[in-house]
Amino acid sequence: MSFSKIYTRGLLGLHAPLIEVEVHVSQGLPSLTIVGLAEAAVRESKDRVRSAIINSGFQFPTKRLTINLAPADLPKDGSRLDLPIALGILIASGQLPENCTEDFEFIGELALDGHVRPVSGALTLAMACQQAQHKIVLPVDNSQDISHLPNLECYPVNHLKEVCEHFLGTQKLAHAQPSAHSNEMPYKFDLADVKGQLRPRRALEIAAAGGHSLLFKGPPGTGKTLLASRLPSILPPLSTQETLEVASIYSISNTLHTFGQRPFRAPHHTASAIALVGGGSHPKPGEITLSHLGVLFLDELPEFDRKVLEVLRQPLESKEIIISRAARQITYPANFQLIAAMNPCPCGYAFNQDSRCQCSPESIKRYQNRISGPLLDRIDLHIDVPPLKAQELQDPTPAEDSTTVRQRVIYAYEQQMQRQDCLNQALSPKQLEQYAVLDSTSQRMIEMAQQRLNLSARAYHRVLRVARTIADLAQSEVIQSPHLTEALSYRGNHS
Repeated sequence: MSFSKIYTRGLLGLHAPLIEVEVHVSQGLPSLTIVGLAEAAVRESKDRVRSAIINSGFQFPTKRLTINLAPADLPKDGSRLDLPIALGILIASGQLPENCTEDFEFIGELALDGHVRPVSGALTLAMACQQAQHKIVLPVDNSQDISHLPNLECYPVNHLKEVCEHFLGTQKLAHAQPSAHSNEMPYKFDLADVKGQLRPRRALEIAAAGGHSLLFKGPPGTGKTLLASRLPSILPPLSTQETLEVASIYSISNTLHTFGQRPFRAPHHTASAIALVGGGSHPKPGEITLSHLGVLFLDELPEFDRKVLEVLRQPLESKEIIISRAARQITYPANFQLIAAMNPCPCGYAFNQDSRCQCSPESIKRYQNRISGPLLDRIDLHIDVPPLKAQELQDPTPAEDSTTVRQRVIYAYEQQMQRQDCLNQALSPKQLEQYAVLDSTSQRMIEMAQQRLNLSARAYHRVLRVARTIADLAQSEVIQSPHLTEALSYRGNHS
């Protein structure tokens, strides 16, 4: 047979479209041509494939080889196509049986000696293969990535020769077994580490329960970063589907991540807009996508470039980021929880009782104006973190630990899922009318607050969402005046 077809997959964001590798061997001067919008790494594969085939004990055809990567309009990048190209050549040249790979998909980079090297995005590719009910052959070093996928017939390989022997029937490949795992993973930080700060701790609990964004404001050394780093330890556990979704993102970005844990990302304030939202000639996920279903912590918020912060406004509302390039448009998920921290002034001690601040009113105003009003308006909870007194630091009474707080958070989370199938933070204005029911006292209170505080429509809805979360933590079906009063207290000076 002079023709063969092998299946593999490409990567387009978090999607893995099927690619058909068609190989035709014909008479003519020895040559190898790859067509089908192949990029540099794919075009270079011809030299790797030739050496790998020869060093695996097979013959490289001294004929005219044409390799088509279909569909032709889909850009193909990366070295994951080496293995399917090599197998296609061996089948088309008659060295492997015909139609032996019909139900299989193949991914893997080839070394010159025939060894199969790992590739990025293996989990994303395997998940698409699972949905298509195909078998998959992939590098051994990627087998851990897909060990959590049930009902997937997977064959990890070390060498091209192993794959060939399997289809020749001389040595069958071992089928990888899915590993038993739990979504529950311990966190190294605990809320019990935080001394005092009862009001900021309460705000953190509300943020965790309802998925709300949060801004800590206070002088240096008061525990803002300490509090923020404890948030993942009180968040509800990820579902199996969410766990795989997070792992898939880290798989394509080739970044280490503890399986089963909610992400916690804390980029430095010198980060660029591309680092935050993603991009590049081959678009990669940015920090907001790496924070998907987890926490994005921006410490020293005013120190970030204003243009960088402004790119957060759209993802905070839409929960996704669209990266447009000349040849393609890629959508990445960005359902993250924003936690930010800032000092009140350049020196950090404005409004402090010890009067250490040397900043002028103008410099304080300029510093705070580095953050735009529309961005601040999108943050649900604004909370001051005051300095601790000596008695609070020396108090031997143990603080509430993460396990205790998390139980309350999980209860509130389950109430929201049963009632509306989403977190309170994601409630639309129409859903608020249905689920954020106010008693008569609260109804009068919100009307007065809207007039006196000049609440924008967005701020009004955010107050109701926070109040709904507080009511859920209090196990109340309706929003009562104490719940609304507390929610209004977290708006700070921003309407």
